[in-house]
Amino acid sequence: MELYTCDWLSYLLYLILTIFISKQIFNLVFSSTKTQQHLPPGPKPLPIIGNLLELGHNPHKSLAKLSHIHGPIMSLKLGRITTIVVSSAEMAKQILQTHDNLFSNRTVPDSLKACDHHNHGMSFSPISPSWRNLRKICNNHLFSIKALDFNQNLRQQKVQELLADVRTMGEAGDEAVAIGVAGFKTTLNLLSTTFFSADWENLGASDMAIDLKETIRNLMVAAGKPNLSDYFPVLRKLDLLGLRRSMTFHFGKLKGFFDGVITQRLKQREESNSPNGEEENNNMLDTLLNYMASKENREIQLLNKTTIEHLLMDLFAAGTDTTASTLEWSMAELLKNPEAMSNAQAELKQVIGKGNIMKESDITRLPYLQAVIKETFRLHPPAPLLLPRRAETDVELCGYVVPEGAQVLVNVWAISRDPNIWENPNEFIPERFLDSNIDVKGRHFELTPFGGGRRICPGLPLAIRMVHLMLGSLIHSFDWKLEDGVTPQTLNMDEKFGLTLQKAQPLKALPIPIN
Repeated sequence: MELYTCDWLSYLLYLILTIFISKQIFNLVFSSTKTQQHLPPGPKPLPIIGNLLELGHNPHKSLAKLSHIHGPIMSLKLGRITTIVVSSAEMAKQILQTHDNLFSNRTVPDSLKACDHHNHGMSFSPISPSWRNLRKICNNHLFSIKALDFNQNLRQQKVQELLADVRTMGEAGDEAVAIGVAGFKTTLNLLSTTFFSADWENLGASDMAIDLKETIRNLMVAAGKPNLSDYFPVLRKLDLLGLRRSMTFHFGKLKGFFDGVITQRLKQREESNSPNGEEENNNMLDTLLNYMASKENREIQLLNKTTIEHLLMDLFAAGTDTTASTLEWSMAELLKNPEAMSNAQAELKQVIGKGNIMKESDITRLPYLQAVIKETFRLHPPAPLLLPRRAETDVELCGYVVPEGAQVLVNVWAISRDPNIWENPNEFIPERFLDSNIDVKGRHFELTPFGGGRRICPGLPLAIRMVHLMLGSLIHSFDWKLEDGVTPQTLNMDEKFGLTLQKAQPLKALPIPIN
């Protein structure tokens, strides 16, 4: 969750808090000595607000600095919520693998309870037989190698359309490309084509396509904003900051669109007398609808229209935002490091051939491009603190107790810049991965941008394909230069913290077609 230094309004609201939690102050200040002795070390909390003021505008960085003082496992008090932060690969392994079964449930932000999303969606819903079956559908049907290979030609077409748009800008000579915007639009169409066999615009949502980036961005911002309802549960019913109401509005826009798409597809299947989709495109939506109509689903009542809508909301919101952001960070790092850009382009020229089209099947033959993406994930993990986990019971770690109900954050940003693991950790050096077996699939805890364990991002296989294909195609087809007045040395690389890590100043670059 995004946590910022409180402004004057927050201070006023904190004063109001005393009216509601006066009966709890004694327990807050004089909590059990036995529990305190066993908690991991951490900064001393202030009465009522705890350690909220210490987190600043970039909590991932503030928490990394605090870990240098208090160690790789530390405890903080965020309002009434005990929070445990781990900042080393070994401690991340304890959370994500060794004790994964005890930390698999989520701390659910109050804003994400809008539209009952935490019960119907997959990202924040509790571990249950229904959740396991939904993950099984994702792993075996939506994101399996067979399913992704089936639709790769459609994604290839969308990338070629991206290159055509960029080429038109390049021919104009002075029109810079907003990499994040172009990446978002292409990612949206890649996902839409993969799930629906049609572009977003062709689904009757051309107006919505214009503001969808803003809608999803607003979702991420609202989900990441500091919320009094999260730090002081007694205030949840009041929704003082209106974040749940805001999320209800944004979720409603997405839900309404997906409802229309599903309704239309069901009508088409009924009219074609093809309830199981034999005559349909057999894209991912058809796969879900086929399962919904199956005997197995009728027995366990897992999938229904509402469940599919919330699943699509999860996948589209997370998939578009993080993939477009990773593309933008990758291009920014390559433009800031011309030698790395030259090496990546040379590899593409040698393996793909000048003038030829890069395909998804080429990715495994491009080790330097893979290293560029890994290094981007290391320096700019999409979710720097991952999604919060919750301790199901008291868990002993390294002689300390993580108490039942505690929120647990894994600071992957701090881990991926740990000088004990990485040489020159703050520098962009793709070569570090060329002779390394480290990957991003949750098996190596020094690099876990997608999380690990049973809660690892289900869309990882598709995201990996998309970001490699888009980046490789863009730098294979074009040379790139920064706008006038901007040099590699002066390129702004500041971050904007949220549920996902964005580039504070959007990247714009001029494409020069490679003839």
